[in-house]
Amino acid sequence: MRKPSAYPYFLFLEGALSLAPFLVVALYFVKTVGLDPLQLVLVGTVMEAAVLVSEVPTGVIADTFGRRRSMLISWSVQGAAIVLVGAVPQFWAALAGWALWGFGYTFMSGAYEAWITDEVGADKVGPVFARGVRVSYASALVGMPLFIGIATATSLQLAVIVNGAVTIAVAVVSLALMPEMEFRPAPREDGVRRRRAMVATAVAGARLVRARPVLLLLSCTAFFAGAHTEGFDRLKEAYFVRVIGLPAFGGLSELWWFSLLGSGGLVLGLVASGLIAKRLTAVSQAGMTRALFAISALQIVTLVAFGLATGFAVAVAAYWAAGLARSFVYPVYMTWLNQSIEDSSVRATVISISGQADALGQVAGGPGVGAIGSSFGIRAALVASGLVLTPALALYGRAMRNGGKEPELIDLPRPAEA
Repeated sequence: MRKPSAYPYFLFLEGALSLAPFLVVALYFVKTVGLDPLQLVLVGTVMEAAVLVSEVPTGVIADTFGRRRSMLISWSVQGAAIVLVGAVPQFWAALAGWALWGFGYTFMSGAYEAWITDEVGADKVGPVFARGVRVSYASALVGMPLFIGIATATSLQLAVIVNGAVTIAVAVVSLALMPEMEFRPAPREDGVRRRRAMVATAVAGARLVRARPVLLLLSCTAFFAGAHTEGFDRLKEAYFVRVIGLPAFGGLSELWWFSLLGSGGLVLGLVASGLIAKRLTAVSQAGMTRALFAISALQIVTLVAFGLATGFAVAVAAYWAAGLARSFVYPVYMTWLNQSIEDSSVRATVISISGQADALGQVAGGPGVGAIGSSFGIRAALVASGLVLTPALALYGRAMRNGGKEPELIDLPRPAEA
């Protein structure tokens, strides 16, 4: 069977992996398992702890043995973890399943972006990321009512199990069809065992991050971004259910209200991602720096507004705005990061280091946000989550002063020749 080229298959993956919404899992945790704010955040923190421990080793595996192989492992483990969570509606199962999901995710993190970047070229990958985001939004618009319909007709538990089955199906299809033509493993001398080669790849990736200030800066901003997103990711559904309240208009159930809320945000993201796709064709690093500064400021404002909202309409507007701001980050950030990695043989490892920084931020910030939510309420936790991102503004501001370049690469006056 002839395999498709990488670009259309990447778009297929974006659509297939976005079809099953995590909203169903989040509602399952709140409505079926009955987790409180601290438990919700702890589930996410355990998952991120698994990511933190596994991120770089699995990135090294992707650079050593192949990105395709790494992703096949990822989707198989992730799907099995979601099925476990849905099969056992208990807090301990949510913790164990989400830890397993985080471990599986790390085989995809870094490998996914490295795979498509190598296949299409670092100079062309920006619009590819942005178009992938558009496809993911369009697919999620189809999947949202589909899975909410399954949950309404049967149960949230079955919808979660089907969610996991879809991810496993992606692994099975990719085993036969996923292309990988441009992978070049990290160089290994004859007679060097694979374990030593993996260690050498990890060291080379870490050295590259230390040697290039722009990569170090991006890893630092990923830390604050991780701490910032934890509260929003774990508490937004509980906030609407337990604090704001959902209207009784039209006799809609909570499931369908969340379907409408999610679909509205997806439509906004679909439109916005089209604008990003056009602008990422030939944007400079200085332009990406300014964009990320503005997006981070917007994320802070919208999440604080969401936490302080007192009415349903204001909360929905802030919720959509916060999600929209967040959707801008990935294609811009990932384009800048990939264009800054000159050595393709350690690309997945370097991206995984950035992912590890994000996970570290979520592990460090998650319990604090959960404790604030349990002690002072979900509003306070959401506002605190918004303010956590403010140090990233200072980091982007420093990069803006250097035009998005590394200090040592900025043109300086040359000494006069004698």
